[in-house]
Amino acid sequence: MDSSPGSPVIPVILSGGAGTRLWPLSREQAPKPFMPLPDGDTLLAKTAVRALALPGVRELVTVTNRDYYFATRDVYAGLADAQPAATAFLLEPFGRNTAAAVALAALHVAARHGGDAVLLILPADHLIRDQAAFASAVRRAVALARAGALATFGIGPALPETGFGYIECGDRIADARAHEPPAFVASRFVEKPPLARAREYLAAGNYVWNSGMFCFTADAILDAFARHAPALNAAVLPVWERLAANGAAAVHEIDAALFAAVPDISLDYAVMERAAPAGEVAVVRGSFDWSDVGSWQAVSDLTEPDLDGNRGRGERVTIATSGTYVHSEGRVVATVGVENLVIIDTADAVLVAHRDHLQRVKEVVGELKARGHEAYRLHKTVARPWGAYTVLQENPGFKIKRIEVKTGASLSLQLHHRRSEHWIVVSGTARVTRDDDVFLIGANESTYIPVETRHRLENPGSEPLVMIEVQCGDYLGEDDIVRFDDVYGRAPA
Repeated sequence: MDSSPGSPVIPVILSGGAGTRLWPLSREQAPKPFMPLPDGDTLLAKTAVRALALPGVRELVTVTNRDYYFATRDVYAGLADAQPAATAFLLEPFGRNTAAAVALAALHVAARHGGDAVLLILPADHLIRDQAAFASAVRRAVALARAGALATFGIGPALPETGFGYIECGDRIADARAHEPPAFVASRFVEKPPLARAREYLAAGNYVWNSGMFCFTADAILDAFARHAPALNAAVLPVWERLAANGAAAVHEIDAALFAAVPDISLDYAVMERAAPAGEVAVVRGSFDWSDVGSWQAVSDLTEPDLDGNRGRGERVTIATSGTYVHSEGRVVATVGVENLVIIDTADAVLVAHRDHLQRVKEVVGELKARGHEAYRLHKTVARPWGAYTVLQENPGFKIKRIEVKTGASLSLQLHHRRSEHWIVVSGTARVTRDDDVFLIGANESTYIPVETRHRLENPGSEPLVMIEVQCGDYLGEDDIVRFDDVYGRAPA
């Protein structure tokens, strides 16, 4: 890959989406990119490492929801051997699909690195394990991008998959170097086909799966937006003008009112499908392994089966069981006389599904959302910028939490209208603000926060602060918080 100073390659990670087919591990506030895989790593971490392993990377740009910023930052901080030279975050107040995210990233890269800089667009929820083959495909795509093409990556289909989009490959583009991955002019993009059509595509041999990864210069994609999606382009420009006022800031928070006017449309629909008939799109046929880890079947395939075809993670016992995947967190899961099931056991929810119906898991999420049940949105343990809390027990009138606060971290200055709180320190030291009083409490000490009382919890010590919180009141929802001051920017201006 050419890494000359005048033409840098800037990976852009798109991180969002609830991953509803992977419930109950993936939830709205802890979506698929943050879900630990069987090896313990997250898809977001693997994507960042894969991008940063490419030569000549000057900056890592991430477009994500504002609610995921601190979790994303923590993931990047944990990449011990792959720290980027620079990072930039474009934080969305809500999702507007991939076209808006890519357009804003292109405007950022053009302003920071010039219009000839190459963007490598990488969704955060893909799994690729063959780094060498991936890097080879990226080199080919970068060369095509520098020649003016809108490049994308296609994956040779291994089966007639109906859950992926397809790209029809036209004429082959001459290879610049020996042993390069083949590239073709993209004739057209095809949405997820029915099974019979997918079988035809597989037999034809000139169709590839649409991976959702792209490569182009900032100038090329911005020009394509102007020509093929003028309404979206016109709506994005005011959003960028507001962001550009921040200058070289590393974190850009997108204005919600301006962003609401941007059309909700994918990059494929907005640009690629319209540019392909004009011969503007090139597709690199990658030889690397690729999975969007879009279902429990895909997760199951990441583990080795036993002699009966059973797979899993955690404590499990299988008797007269075959073809079954079990994920267990903290409990023994026993199966007797069953086959072809997927069983996911978490602290607050259990999924039991037949392998033939895994695509319908998202309907469970829809039903929970319709009922207003928190299990579609939150786990029992919820990450926060300052640490995490775990709901230990909840019944009408009371809730018990375990709270862990990072060293040097601080919760917001806040109050609650409908609940009181009793704090008991288990380990560490807590600095407590209660109205005008500020005081310390240590292990085996406690304090009480009445309703309508301004309060703040801080950890001034050198070790994590662990405490038990007992809430009492007629309403215990997380939205009963009025913030007055917050170091993480969650308080209203």
